[in-house]
Amino acid sequence: MAGLPKEEFDVVVLGTGAAGFTAAVVAHEFGASVAIFEKASLVGGTTAWSGGQVWIPNNPHMPEVGVHDSREKAKTYIMSLSRDMLEERLVDAYIDNGPDMVEFMEAKTPVQFYAVPEMPDYHPEFPGGSPEGGRTIECPIFPFEELGEWEDMVTPSPYFADPHITMSETPLGKAVPKPPSPEEHARRKAHNERGCGQALAGRLLKACLDRGIYPRVLCAGRELIIENGEVVGVLMETPKGSVEVRARKGVILASGGFEHDKDLVRAFTRGPMTHPVSIETSTGDGLRMAMKAGAMLSNMREAWWIPTGVVPPEANRMGKVLVNGQRTLPHSIMVNKRGRRFTNEAANYNAFGAAFHVENVSKFEYENLPCWLIFDQQYVDTYGFRISAGGNGSVVPDWIPRGETPQELAAKLGVDGEELVRTIARWNDNVAEGHDPDFGRGDSAFDCWWGDPYRKGRRDATLGTLERGPYYAFEIKSGCLGTKGGPRVDPNACVLNVDGDPIPGLYAAGNVMGSPFGMTYGGPGGTLGPAMVFGFIAGRHAAGRNTPGA
Repeated sequence: MAGLPKEEFDVVVLGTGAAGFTAAVVAHEFGASVAIFEKASLVGGTTAWSGGQVWIPNNPHMPEVGVHDSREKAKTYIMSLSRDMLEERLVDAYIDNGPDMVEFMEAKTPVQFYAVPEMPDYHPEFPGGSPEGGRTIECPIFPFEELGEWEDMVTPSPYFADPHITMSETPLGKAVPKPPSPEEHARRKAHNERGCGQALAGRLLKACLDRGIYPRVLCAGRELIIENGEVVGVLMETPKGSVEVRARKGVILASGGFEHDKDLVRAFTRGPMTHPVSIETSTGDGLRMAMKAGAMLSNMREAWWIPTGVVPPEANRMGKVLVNGQRTLPHSIMVNKRGRRFTNEAANYNAFGAAFHVENVSKFEYENLPCWLIFDQQYVDTYGFRISAGGNGSVVPDWIPRGETPQELAAKLGVDGEELVRTIARWNDNVAEGHDPDFGRGDSAFDCWWGDPYRKGRRDATLGTLERGPYYAFEIKSGCLGTKGGPRVDPNACVLNVDGDPIPGLYAAGNVMGSPFGMTYGGPGGTLGPAMVFGFIAGRHAAGRNTPGA
């Protein structure tokens, strides 16, 4: 790389999501000079597109909402979901460092949190699970005016229609949501005060700016610089050409997953995944660099699965939306191409995603793709048809197929009409009995949270008949919030080689690394939790590397 321009820092971070920003701030606090680079033109990554909630068991805010947790309870819960796919020492690192990360960020940065009351874990009935909530935390509204000339440099979310509310102010985030008054909302808008992932990304950006760490945008990492088996820097592609950026202490990969690279998706994921809802720059750059450096990989078949709805560009510029709360409401079911229900529609989105991978071995096809969310006029009259969190849709758009009867709707979908009639009849009978014996919808405290916001905690929060036309169908695809496989790391977030030894000078955090959660998802904020915790660990360890006495 002779002749290239050179720069040098103690720690170099690739990526400006929650993992990268956290790593940069922590490394700086522990005495390192830091540079942080972003491939896109705006910062924040998928974090800025998200709901911004962070799942941290045993966090210091839980007592504020009357919930008391413990390390032992949290570990029992996570390990109960493991299916022998978790590395216990990474679970320990996550649980032990999570509360410390929260306390550090609140003491040293503008990042502040509060616990979300009553919001249950995703599998609250498992040993150690929390049906009463508290493990999920989120940031208060943040005034972007405080970012100065960086005010417009956080990538806006295409999935949260209103940036001026928090998740707790939507039906997805609180037992009975209390949106801001029109006057308060207008005030927030006037001062560019934002919630959800925008608040988290904005606060993290402010934390960096306060320390003189200015993200370098439109700069993509292309190749790690390795000398004598040690990572000593990275070759960056910048608007001014290639630059050799040296790292005296370490390079931290925080560049996101590989869900937007079709070749990598085909090579690694365990089932169909055609509609990711993460930022488009998640194309596996960090994964490829780590593989070239000899990294061992882990958890490669997994993603943070989520059902995704297909919409026209005028409804959403991405042509797709997250299907989360919509499918949990009464007066709706989901059916496959045979007109049959195939799973608990109110299950958490990650677990739900596994239903898309079921094979019909005799026909050599995926049994549950394509599929549709079927709902009736009762649903529309009661809840409207919303295609984004915080959105408002009292009228079903023309592009949604409909029919006055189930048979008429089935004909438009190419689904067996008689089978759909039988499916709806059985569903209605089960609703009348107050129980879903087929798939257990409404049995979990989680199911009864994600439903009618005024019936939460009851089965009828999610159980409701389909009996009044028109009947509607919303096509659903297999999507993800991001992949969760990548280089294997140790409890210090050091990337390991194929022999299980650390690659000196190389770290990973966030969706670029092999997730400590295996195939599961602990609770709301289960992606951002490990991202921030392992970013915290990576920044601290990298800053202390090659320091006498560290």
